[in-house]
Amino acid sequence: MRADLELIQKWIRPGSRVLDLGCGQGELLAGLRERKQVQGYGLEIDPDNIACCLQNGINVLDQDLDKGLGNFASDSFDVVIMTQALQAVHYPDLLLKEMLRVGRECILTFPNFGHWRCRWYLASKGRMPVSEYLPHTWYNTPNIHFCTFADFEDLCRALNLEVKNRLAVDRQHHHGLASRLWPNLFGEIGIYRIAGKA
Repeated sequence: MRADLELIQKWIRPGSRVLDLGCGQGELLAGLRERKQVQGYGLEIDPDNIACCLQNGINVLDQDLDKGLGNFASDSFDVVIMTQALQAVHYPDLLLKEMLRVGRECILTFPNFGHWRCRWYLASKGRMPVSEYLPHTWYNTPNIHFCTFADFEDLCRALNLEVKNRLAVDRQHHHGLASRLWPNLFGEIGIYRIAGKA
């Protein structure tokens, strides 16, 4: 299992109802079903990933995240998860609201475009960053909303959301001293657990 998914599992209580947005091949849901007896659904648009989910007994729906979550009732899930997709949806603020309408909490991961390597690449080369973790050029990237941890936390404040946990990790998903002290500069990937304020 991917290292970020291992970290996410720690924040999910056994027996939870989970919705995984952009679930890929269902790796997280399969792991949670096995280790924590969760009941879950995945949303995915890639036909090959959907077929893989179905072969592995994962409940999956073919659904475009940009069309919202209107087919789910409020408070249908304990946790809604979205890994590495926030920056690729057209209206991240609206989807975030929808995630917290259908779930009590949500867990998100996304790349930090404020990381020092991105800053250095832009400053030294005068071009949008391309790296192992961000392998696309500006014209073919699925990332349409670049943000930093500071940007995301500003959005959470604007939407009156509480950041319950945050990990700023490197590409190996290690959470070191530098990323704890200066997360927006040294964290390459953000892993956030958020909820609406009471």
